Amino acid sequence: MSTAAAAPARPGQVLADLLPSSRVRDVALVVGGAVLTGLAAQLAVPVPGTPVPVTGQTFAALLVGTALGAGRGFLSLALYVLAGVAGVPWFAEGGSGAAAPSFGYVIGLVLAATVVGALARRGADRSPWRTAGAMLLGEALIYAVGVPYLAFATGMSASAAIAAGLTPFLIGDALKAALAMGLLPAAWKLVGRR
Repeated sequence: MSTAAAAPARPGQVLADLLPSSRVRDVALVVGGAVLTGLAAQLAVPVPGTPVPVTGQTFAALLVGTALGAGRGFLSLALYVLAGVAGVPWFAEGGSGAAAPSFGYVIGLVLAATVVGALARRGADRSPWRTAGAMLLGEALIYAVGVPYLAFATGMSASAAIAAGLTPFLIGDALKAALAMGLLPAAWKLVGRR
C-alpha cells in the first residue's frame, strides 16, 4: 500500500503542494491562477445603481490563494493585477488599467489571496466551517480595500459606497463561501483516498 494517502494530512500543506515539486510547477501554478482569475472575471453581471458588477473573480482569487498558499497566491494575483494594469483585458467585463472605480477590489484580491493562502497552510481549507470562515475573511479584506477606493474614485460618501459596493453583494458572497466550504474539504478527502 502506498503512503501517498497520508501526505494530504501533513500540516502546512496546501493542495498545490501535492503536485511534484519544481520551479516549472510553481510558475505554471502562478500563471494558471492569474489566468483562472482573469477568465472568472469575465463572468460578470451588472448591478443596477453601482459601477461594481458581480463577478466570478473574487471566488477564483480566493480559491487560487487557498489552493496555492500565501506565496504563490500572492504572486498569482499580483501577476493578474500587473498584467491588467499593463493592458491585458481580463478585469471584469474585459476591462484593464487602474482607472475603474472597482480597481480597489482588484487590489484587495491580492491581500485576500495571501491571507487565505496562509490560513490554508494552517488547515483552514480542510473542514467546512473553517473554510467558510477563511472565505468570509478573504471577502471582508476585498471589501476593506474596495469600498474605500470606490468612495475615493467616485466621490461617494462612505455610506453611499457601502450601499453601492458592499450591500448588494453580501448574499452572493455567502453563496460563494458555502460553495467553497463544500468544495475544498471535499478535494482534500478525494486526494486522501488515492
